[in-house]
Parts: sequence; structure tokens; C-alpha cells
Amino acid sequence: MHTFPYTIAEPAMSRLGRSFAYLWSSTALSNLADGVLKMGAPLLAVSMTRSPTLISLVAAATTLPWLLLALHAGAVADRADRRRVMVRANLVRAVILAGVTLLAVLGLLNLWLLLAAVLLAGVSEVFADLSAQSVLPMTVPPDALTKANGRVSSAQMIGNDFVGAPVAGLLVAALPAVVFGAPALLYAAAGLLLLGMRGAYRAEGGVEARRPMRADIAEALRFLWSHRVLRGLAITAGLLNLANSAYFAVFVLWAVGDGSEIGLEPAGYGLMTTAFAAGAVVGSLLSERAAGVFGEFRTLVCCWLVTSLLLLVPVIVPSPWTLYPTAVLWGVVGAGGNVLVISARQRLIPARLLGRVNSAYRLVGMGGMPLGAAAGGVVAEFAGLGAVLVGATGVCLVGVGLVRRALSDQISGPLTSTAALSDMSGSR
Repeated sequence: MHTFPYTIAEPAMSRLGRSFAYLWSSTALSNLADGVLKMGAPLLAVSMTRSPTLISLVAAATTLPWLLLALHAGAVADRADRRRVMVRANLVRAVILAGVTLLAVLGLLNLWLLLAAVLLAGVSEVFADLSAQSVLPMTVPPDALTKANGRVSSAQMIGNDFVGAPVAGLLVAALPAVVFGAPALLYAAAGLLLLGMRGAYRAEGGVEARRPMRADIAEALRFLWSHRVLRGLAITAGLLNLANSAYFAVFVLWAVGDGSEIGLEPAGYGLMTTAFAAGAVVGSLLSERAAGVFGEFRTLVCCWLVTSLLLLVPVIVPSPWTLYPTAVLWGVVGAGGNVLVISARQRLIPARLLGRVNSAYRLVGMGGMPLGAAAGGVVAEFAGLGAVLVGATGVCLVGVGLVRRALSDQISGPLTSTAALSDMSGSR
């Protein structure tokens, strides 16, 4: 029998449990909504302008809330019932997007309203996602985390890219208003599904509501910085996400349209993300086995290295025939690495700090994404799209080199237990 560090009213009915089933179903719906919105918004923007700077603002608006609100959202996740935070966040973004749908139907939608909608939906996403990563360890046994994260990651990829992205490509051409209306309905359904999770989802030994929030945040930042493994992973993730944001903020201009290098139609761009999702599902499900054979951190570093090198393929050979198989490989190694790093964080971070330290990690890891997206647009205006794509690849390789050096003494074999990982943490 597994002992959970949380209060859960309902024991697991199976290996992953009934509550996990509700969480997984909600994740699938919300990520389907994410896929439609995150693919549809830049494609709508391309129909309004061909300026790389303005197009990059869409990606910047998507990720800016992580820079501004991640720490506060993590503190809220450690103070409140995490399931309730997720329910409210999903319902809020459903209401926001329903309002934007009405404006689109009335013919009032423009680029600036589109940016505002993406930004506000992103604010809700920060609270929903951070609470979701903190809820997951409350629903499954500790030694089932990698398996559960693999299932969640596969649902995310199927929703975001395998289904949502191609649907968005079709909707942009046929009925643009539904790019916002469909996600509104899906987010509402995702929030309601979470009500099926029974039990309390507030961390035992959590922070006092009367304690200043800045003290909660400072505690999390100290823990992250003093933890050698988490610190190294966070810094590298920050460099990778910064570079990838610059890359993909303008990649749509490299790939889509008559004047682009690859020459895809919007539906073809959606098909590329479907190929990515197909690979990601495979990578998510194989990550646990690969880590058991090659070692958790060795597998992670290899995934990040291969992902970085693959960024050069569409630049060197700009053709749909190379783009689609490259996207599949992006998915396999990208999702595999993502599952491993999330599982490691969930094991390494104490229960009472999980929301806050996760938020601190993601601030470092994702906080540079809006800056990278904006920088990608500006550099593309003056130096061209190719300079952005090649430069971003170089930054990724530097990041992989840093984490390889930082973890050189930890990638000699499998790492499967919390105790083994804790031995590498350094002083608290």
C-alpha cells in the first residue's frame, strides 16, 4: 500500500485511480481547446498582417502571463484547494473566449482584440496548469508518477496538436469565430469534469493564509536556488524555451504562404503539428521505459540535444517532405524529455512546497518565452527569418552543453527513486 503525503478522501480504485481518470479527461478537453486557440490565433493573425514583429506578439501574449504571474499562481496553489483553482480558471477563460466569439460574429475582431483574448486566456492558463501539476501527485502513488505523467502528456499532445491544430487550420478558413467559440465550450466542460474528483486537494502542512505571500514566494525561490539538480534543469529549460519561442514565433512565416520558404497552406501547417503530436504520444508513453534502461538524466539530456539539432532541418532543407518527419521526431524526443523533467520535479519537491517551487521553476524555465518571441520578431525584421532560426538553434545547443556539464556525474545510470534523486540535491 502506498502512503500519500496528502489528504485524499477516496482511495484509488485502480493503479491510477478514479480521480486520475477525471483529471485526465479534463486535461484532454482543455488541451484540445488549447490546440484550437494556440494554432488558430497566429493563423488568424497572419490573415491580418505579414509583419514578423506583430506576428511574434501573438506568441509573446501567450507566454507573458508566465513571466508576470507564475510565482503568485504557485503560492495560490499551496494555499487553496488545487482542484477548485483549476475549476475556476477553466470557467473564467471559457467566459472570456465566449465574449470574443460574440465580437468576431459581429465583425469587430481585429489584431489587438485577438492579442487581448490570447493574453487573458493565458492568465487563466497559468493558474490552471500550475495547480494541475500539483494535483497530479495527490491522485496517484509516488512510484506511478512517470506513468501518470506519460498518460497526461499524451492527452496534451493529442488535444493540442493531433486534433486541435488541424481543426484550427480548417476553422480559420471556414469560420474564424469558432476559433474562439469551440475552446470556450471545451474549457467549460473541462472545468465541470473536475467536479467528479472526490476528496480534499489542499496540501497538508501548507502555508498559512495569514502569512505574507512574498514570504511564501521567497521560500520557494530559496529552495529552487539551493537545489543543484532543479537549479541546473531550470536554467537550461529557460535557455531552451527562450530560443524556441523566438524560433516558432516567426516559423509560421517561414512555413506558410506563397512567399514562404516551405509554401504550406494553413491546413498543411496544422498537419505539421499533427505529425508532431503523433510523435509526442509515442515519446510520452516510451519515456518511462527509456529512463529505466538508459538513466533518467542521460535520457533527458539526449532528448534535449536531438530536439535542438532537429531545429536546423527545416532551415537546411525547407520542404514539406522533410518537415513532416522532422516534426514527428520533434514530438518523440520533446515529449519524452518533458515527461522525465516533470516527474523528477514532482518527486524532488516536498508536498507543501510543490505549487510554489513548480511556479519558481517555470518562471525561470518559461519566463523568457515572451521576451524570446518578441526578440525573434524584431531580429527577423532586420536580419531575416533565417538568422532567427539558426541563432535560436545555437542558443539551444549552448543550453544543452550547460546542463550536460552540470549533471555530468548524475548521468551514469538509471535514477528511479526519490532517495537517489534527493542525494544529488545539495544543501537546502
